[in-house]
Amino acid sequence: MKEITVQEVKKSLENSKKLNLIDVREVAEIQEGHISGIINIPLGLLEFRLHELNKNTPYIMICRSGGRSGQATEFLSYHGYDATNMVGGMLAWEDKSK
Repeated sequence: MKEITVQEVKKSLENSKKLNLIDVREVAEIQEGHISGIINIPLGLLEFRLHELNKNTPYIMICRSGGRSGQATEFLSYHGYDATNMVGGMLAWEDKSK
């Protein structure tokens, strides 16, 4: 499974790089805080919304801690999509000590 760190994602965004971020948390979790510009597809709906994704587009998968996004990354990769898991998820994103 491909992985990317929170620091790598932040640096790319700071450099105005276009990233395709998919947050697989539930809607209520998203409302508590999220990265600007994400697409929200809850993990339980991912298989039903595959038609919205392009196999030629790289996606970075995000969740609270990296577990659900890891599952989503494996699922998408299995189906031929270019998916990368953001290690540590939003907990690492919001950790002020990093």
